[in-house]
Amino acid sequence: MATAAQIKMLVEAHVSKNDDRFKTIVLQLAAHEAKLGHTSFARELRGILNNNQNSNYKIIEFSKDIDELIDTTIGEHRLAELVVTNEIKDRIYRILKEYQMREKLTKYGLSNRRKILLEGVPGTGKTLSASIIATEIGLPLCTIKMDKLMTKYMGETGTKLRVVFDAIKEYQAVYFFDEFDAIGTDRNKDNDVGEVRRVLNLFLQFIEQDDSESIIIAATNNPQLLDPALFRRFDDVIHFALPSKRQIPDLIINRLGQFAPPENSIDMENILDISGSLSHAELTKACDDSIKEAIMSDKKTVTSEQLLKMIKEKVR
Repeated sequence: MATAAQIKMLVEAHVSKNDDRFKTIVLQLAAHEAKLGHTSFARELRGILNNNQNSNYKIIEFSKDIDELIDTTIGEHRLAELVVTNEIKDRIYRILKEYQMREKLTKYGLSNRRKILLEGVPGTGKTLSASIIATEIGLPLCTIKMDKLMTKYMGETGTKLRVVFDAIKEYQAVYFFDEFDAIGTDRNKDNDVGEVRRVLNLFLQFIEQDDSESIIIAATNNPQLLDPALFRRFDDVIHFALPSKRQIPDLIINRLGQFAPPENSIDMENILDISGSLSHAELTKACDDSIKEAIMSDKKTVTSEQLLKMIKEKVR
């Protein structure tokens, strides 16, 4: 049951009308009760919140030492926005479904996919996917500030990494390690140093021991740099590639939205010929630039010429 300190925090949050703080504490209580085996009570607590939830309630108020290492945001993207292969969408959907049914899986001695590695070239949807997972399961997205985590001082990075994993255990959320190769570099590389090996060993230890209800997502543009021991620590490894010719039209039309011209007026054949080397992010930026041109020209839709011009700029 709730401790005296937790009851005090609940009362203080209620009296000060801090709904965000109040609901965060209730979620922490529910997670604590679930770990004690009181799954029905934990489910009832979450149900009360879900029936009365405000979309902004899930911001976590970290202590100062944690807050300087983690950036917390509320996700706004949905799975329908992601233009990737059906295989990637199916695997993300499986992560979401297993999370929703995690208590049922636990009864059979199984656990939901919680530790995910996203790998592939830059701009292909890895960060967006992390945000989508957070949005769809209703948890805040907590991005680890790698520039604050990695330091030049012996032992300090390991200490900060322990603080992060303590937060992962205490505060339920989606934790995102971007540019993960900063931590996960292969220990057998010739240019490796002792401190890098020590940090990697600590990460392997922490992620192996982690039994929280949080989701841990790591992303890298350079999977070839990662230590082989990392891959078996993750429940799923998802590969992202440049958009295919089948995906590019959907990506463009989705991004243009209300500014999309009639499909038969877009020179899609020419666009496909020149945009094969562009990532999702680069095509998205080209669409955004085209929309800006249309707005400034008092046009209601983007022209095919404008779109081609912006895509060519990105290719160059």
